[in-house]
Amino acid sequence: MDKGKTLGGEQQKYRIRITLTSRNVANLEKVCTELKRSAQSRNLKVSGPVRLPTKVLRLTTRKSPCGEGTNTWDRFEMRIHKRVIDLHSPQEDVKQITSISIEPGVDVEVFFKE
Repeated sequence: MDKGKTLGGEQQKYRIRITLTSRNVANLEKVCTELKRSAQSRNLKVSGPVRLPTKVLRLTTRKSPCGEGTNTWDRFEMRIHKRVIDLHSPQEDVKQITSISIEPGVDVEVFFKE
């Protein structure tokens, strides 16, 4: 059966998983609420956003360039936040939902399942 064909007069619905990642929590939450609001306005079944554990990438380096002197260290870290939203909708609706303005620094991945 071809994808996107109608089943008994109704379009085939896909399970769509949207994964959002960002270093900035405020931008990430803003995009999540916009996606959820636009999906609910089209009366789609929405679950999420599910907050996945934050990845903390740490890097520790010596302050002294030559290696002599007091052992002092710089500690840098970058936090990566991740959210998952699941939708049940036809493929055409996903194009309209994801056409919202996405904040800078937010990465979006869309996966389709039948």
